[in-house]
Amino acid sequence: MKKIVAALAALAICAAALVAPALAQDKKYTIALIPGLTTDGFYITMRKGAQAAADALGVTLVFQGAPDFNPVTQVPVLDAVIAKKPDAILIAPTDKVQLVEPLRKAHDAGIPVITVDTFIGSGVYQTGAGEADFPLSYIASDNILGGEIAARALAKAIGDKGKVYVSNVKPGISTTDQREEGFKKEMAANHPGITVLETQFNDNDANKAASQLQAVFARNPDLVGVFGANLFSALGAANGVQQAGQTGTVKVVAFDAPTSIVDNINTGLVDVAIAQHPAEIGYFGVVSAYAHLTGQSIPVAIGTGFTIMDKANIADPNISKYLYSE
Repeated sequence: MKKIVAALAALAICAAALVAPALAQDKKYTIALIPGLTTDGFYITMRKGAQAAADALGVTLVFQGAPDFNPVTQVPVLDAVIAKKPDAILIAPTDKVQLVEPLRKAHDAGIPVITVDTFIGSGVYQTGAGEADFPLSYIASDNILGGEIAARALAKAIGDKGKVYVSNVKPGISTTDQREEGFKKEMAANHPGITVLETQFNDNDANKAASQLQAVFARNPDLVGVFGANLFSALGAANGVQQAGQTGTVKVVAFDAPTSIVDNINTGLVDVAIAQHPAEIGYFGVVSAYAHLTGQSIPVAIGTGFTIMDKANIADPNISKYLYSE
């Protein structure tokens, strides 16, 4: 129900904002989008959605980010953007704690902040409590739900029994933390025949994820599945499965869906991919920022959906349209 309400709210914003230019609105707004990193298909697709909204609204969109997902490289980009004084900032924070104070600089400078894909603090904003509730809105996939969907998909693939584990990046990244949380929650609640082993953290290194898979398999030769909480984790683990000679036996569920995932699915390297809808995140981000700048209220949270991809449906245009740009 929350997702339905959020979607309806977002559509209401769209309708209101799109008619606003017809009113006496002469100011040309500039909205900055700072992605988690600039080279990933997810954020490239998000940029396209944001640009579509900007074009429709007569807004100037500035896209500026770092080449890697790291607060050390993202903060200087954020500081440079703040210095240019855009009318609003959309950002995918690379750490939910380390980006709080850097983003507060934008807030203190009078620049509205909306987080997209990832969040700071708890991700619950505008409550008047805590040090990280100042962003106006959080626009993203429901990552706990995404983890639950991944768990159900993996459970189905392995016949609802056996040992599995989560290949994750590192603690402290809001999205992947929540995907792991949702995965474990679903498994514990509804899949008693499945044992979830200790999570392996790979620091976003696919080679490390591959080595970890082989180490887990050596300790647990009855391993039957792995959930990669992001794409590097999934592909690294999948390569580990292949190197262990267990392709087809150890099932791999990947989160995210660049165009390269098609070959991964068709060759059996990956069994299932959970695609987010990043273009919607970018689109709603720009529309929400514009709505706020033109005096309209916006929801504090907007959720976007998922599409499940596997070998049976990956060729369907209604499914493949959710592949990310590269």
